[in-house]
Amino acid sequence: MGVWIDTDMGFDDIAAILVVAQSEHEIDGVSLVFGNASLPQVRRNAAGAASAFGWTFPIHTGRAMPVLGKLETAQAILGETGIPTIGRSLPEAAALAESDAFTAICRWLEADGPHRILALGPLTNIAAVALARPDLAARVSDLVWMGGGVTLGNHTASAEFNALADPEALAIVIAQGLPLRMVDLDLCRKVLARPEDAEPVRNAGGGKAELIADMFAGYISIAISRGRPGMAIYDPSAAVAFVAPDVLSFRPARIDVELHGSLTRGRTVVETRATHATFNAQFATDIDVDRARAIILAALVNEARK
Repeated sequence: MGVWIDTDMGFDDIAAILVVAQSEHEIDGVSLVFGNASLPQVRRNAAGAASAFGWTFPIHTGRAMPVLGKLETAQAILGETGIPTIGRSLPEAAALAESDAFTAICRWLEADGPHRILALGPLTNIAAVALARPDLAARVSDLVWMGGGVTLGNHTASAEFNALADPEALAIVIAQGLPLRMVDLDLCRKVLARPEDAEPVRNAGGGKAELIADMFAGYISIAISRGRPGMAIYDPSAAVAFVAPDVLSFRPARIDVELHGSLTRGRTVVETRATHATFNAQFATDIDVDRARAIILAALVNEARK
């Protein structure tokens, strides 16, 4: 079954792609969007990852800026490349061929479905299709998005990063009625990677083991440096929802996003009372943490054995 992945290509995006690649799903294409870093850096990350991991699926360049407002990236947290590491980094690789993500997504949607999308960053590319080609957007059968927060934010007190980086894009996706399933900040924070989790990856023995382990340890160090016991495994948790749906539980709700206010812009508002709203999406309410961690860590170890 072919699927599409939309990504801002940080380490957890790479891990999420590995989760999908090692499942029964074939990756029909990948589209890139700003987020973890600026789009030129995201392109460099994607080229390096494709070289390191032997990816052969097509990778297309998407949007460099949000629908409205200024560019927001996570480089203040993740560093200039958007991929922290304690040692090795992705290799320098030839630049990706120029290929427009909007055109590629539209062509993919024109083909026979089902059309399942895993979105791991700001929803700008998906919103562009929803606005310009609502006839094709209506062919999306499942949109799993890592983003939003039912309670608190992370980039601000109110907003999760992927929602804050382009709240208008999220509003467009919701307004156009795409079948959104939100795997939010609160859910992902139940699934933690701890420093010792990098060791089985390092000891896997393959040619990529040290690279993956160094980037994994760098990712985990974000939380450790802030006095937390482990780092939430954000994007791979959404990938688990995509490939092993019985591991997560979803609930219908009315989801909206705040577009105004310096303190509230990007906040996702989740109404679960059917008496108060017409439901327009679903959000993840629970996850089998042990099974999710097992799937994610196995994907990293299996890749590290190669």
